[in-house]
Amino acid sequence: MLNRADKEALVDGLKKDIEGARAVFLTNLIGIPSNDSVGIRKQIREAAGKVVVTRNTLFTRAAVGTYAEKLLAELKGPHALAFAFEDAPAVAKALKKAAEDFDVVEFKGGFLNGEELSIADIKALADLPSRDEMLGTLLATMNAPVSAFARLMNQLKEKVEAGESITPGAGAPAAAEEAVAETTEE
Repeated sequence: MLNRADKEALVDGLKKDIEGARAVFLTNLIGIPSNDSVGIRKQIREAAGKVVVTRNTLFTRAAVGTYAEKLLAELKGPHALAFAFEDAPAVAKALKKAAEDFDVVEFKGGFLNGEELSIADIKALADLPSRDEMLGTLLATMNAPVSAFARLMNQLKEKVEAGESITPGAGAPAAAEEAVAETTEE
């Protein structure tokens, strides 16, 4: 049983987590076997997140004065709060996978950067690729023009080494000769 000081410390910690998290998801982990619950919490921790299960009254008191006040007011039944401090899609993805495995886990609401999310928004967030996958896609997109240019230059080099003539498109030789003439005159 928590004494008053412990409850106040818990409420203060929850308030700091609500204010410091990029995303907050309201869900439930009560009724899941212990080992599975530990596995879900581990996945969320690996995604720089945290899960808290406590009394609804403490959630409500912690949310007073924050953007999550409306969501956490008048809670009934078992609840848990999942916080995402860095990678919100990864935390949502871990919860969505848990919901597929266990009927008691469901999204009940959430926030991303202080903006309220619908359940459909949370599921869409969970379907996003991970941060590493997104960075890989971005890197591949940025490297594509450079790679294409390198392949073109390699093909031209191979043609020159094979003794083939390289003729640019119509009008290009005259423009190239004019550019060379302008630089040699200066």
